[in-house]
Amino acid sequence: MKIRLTGYIDVPADRLDQVKAALPEHIRLTRAEMGCISFDVTPSPEVPGRFKVTEVFTDRNSFDAHQQRAGATDWAKVTKGIPRHYQIVELP
Repeated sequence: MKIRLTGYIDVPADRLDQVKAALPEHIRLTRAEMGCISFDVTPSPEVPGRFKVTEVFTDRNSFDAHQQRAGATDWAKVTKGIPRHYQIVELP
C-alpha cells in the first residue's frame, strides 16, 4: 500500500532563513529516494512561516526509510523542535 503524508510545519520567524536555505537540498534528496512518488514542500500564501507538506511513497518500507534518512540530515537539525502537523494514511 502507498503511504501519503499531508500537513504542515509552522516555522518561527527567527528560524525561517535557516529552514528556507536547507529546504532545496531536503527536497532534492527526498525525491531521489527509492520509493518516493512525490514530495512537495510549499510556502502557504495564507500563513507566514507555514510550509505545506505532501508526500507519497510506494510502501511503508520506503516511507520508513525516508523518515530514518531525513532524521539524520541538516534539515532535521534546522527544524529540530519545530512541531509538525501531519496526517499519514495508507492508500490502495
